[in-house]
Amino acid sequence: PGVFFPKQWYQRRVHGDSLEKLKEVKMGRRPARCYRYCKNKPYPRSRFCRGVPDPKIQIFDGGRKGAPVEEFPLCLHLISLEYEQVSSESLEAARIVVNKYMGKHAGKDTFHLRIRAHPFHVLRINKMLSCAGADRLQTGMRRAFGKPVGTVARINIGQILLSVRSKDQHLKQALEAIRRCKFKFPGRQQIVVSNKWGFTGIPRENFEKLQTQDRLLDKGTHVKVQKARGPIDMTSIFLERSTRKQLLKIQPVKPVTVKA
Repeated sequence: PGVFFPKQWYQRRVHGDSLEKLKEVKMGRRPARCYRYCKNKPYPRSRFCRGVPDPKIQIFDGGRKGAPVEEFPLCLHLISLEYEQVSSESLEAARIVVNKYMGKHAGKDTFHLRIRAHPFHVLRINKMLSCAGADRLQTGMRRAFGKPVGTVARINIGQILLSVRSKDQHLKQALEAIRRCKFKFPGRQQIVVSNKWGFTGIPRENFEKLQTQDRLLDKGTHVKVQKARGPIDMTSIFLERSTRKQLLKIQPVKPVTVKA
């Protein structure tokens, strides 16, 4: 009592840690709330930013992703109401939740899930020791530019996080699946039932009209509308449907090369 002991000496004396042991102890993983806000410029992976770990989410589509456009007319979106950063771990967790719930309650072939946000922004961390005697090994804010530690997606207000297309009879299951995945994201989100046909940008009533007029070109999960302009060829809407089918059946003749 009454004797002043330096802090470094006290820590070495009480805990008995050597320098070699202190160097091995590192700080744990930071919570996602440390990287929630979009404060800086985008920092993507490049030849200057190397050694970036792979994002947790590697698959951005789920369910029956090869289903034709006519099969899934219903479309639901999860829209963000905040300007924030969403980690790749939360995107992967949301994908798993929707995939599992829809596969169990509606069927694995009754929906198509698509994650619309992509984690391109790289996070950095200035690793520091957080144990006894670490203040003798740290340099404070000297050379504090951190190393890559993970990736996040920068989300704007009104941006779509994920979309689900399905049949009208599975509306209840799709709403519940998206409601559950909201708990995996920070901030506030809103579930919207789209008036468009599936993942296309055409309203449902216009889609059926264009389909009867045979003006839609199949492009996989979406369609392309043929406009009333351009040359009169086999894809022109000026030709009748029977004439167009006959032209499509005609195979072009391959040119014959004559050897000298």
